[in-house]
Amino acid sequence: MTEQLPLFVYGTLRPGGHNHDLFLAGRTSAEEPATLPGALLYDGPGYPYLVEDVREGGAVAGACVTPAPREYARLLRTLDQLEDFVAPGHPRNMYERVAREVILADGTATRAWVYVAADGLARDLAARGRRIAGGDWCGRAGAAGV
Repeated sequence: MTEQLPLFVYGTLRPGGHNHDLFLAGRTSAEEPATLPGALLYDGPGYPYLVEDVREGGAVAGACVTPAPREYARLLRTLDQLEDFVAPGHPRNMYERVAREVILADGTATRAWVYVAADGLARDLAARGRRIAGGDWCGRAGAAGV
């Protein structure tokens, strides 16, 4: 059984993003600003990639979203499919779903599920990717229409 943690969302699933409207709107019990320390954000083809990297000292801005209890299992399956997450460590994963500590706007720390770039993709992004300065997908240049 998967632990029922909130989700840390940082790209198109953030409130106001097109995938939030498609998948999360009306299916959550709480949404609040949050930050994931020890991570970097890279620009992708219409969505971002999050790469864990404690050496750089970066942080990624996003939201901590708590699915409504009756929606949890279905929503997690849907988001796993959206994020191309098959199973932990699976070679077809684009993202891995991992539990990490995020910091809420009031300074409180909480554990949440986070979709991070799978290992091969993370290595490629670190070598050749375009990093989003400040770690904020919504605050990047050309962010209109997120």
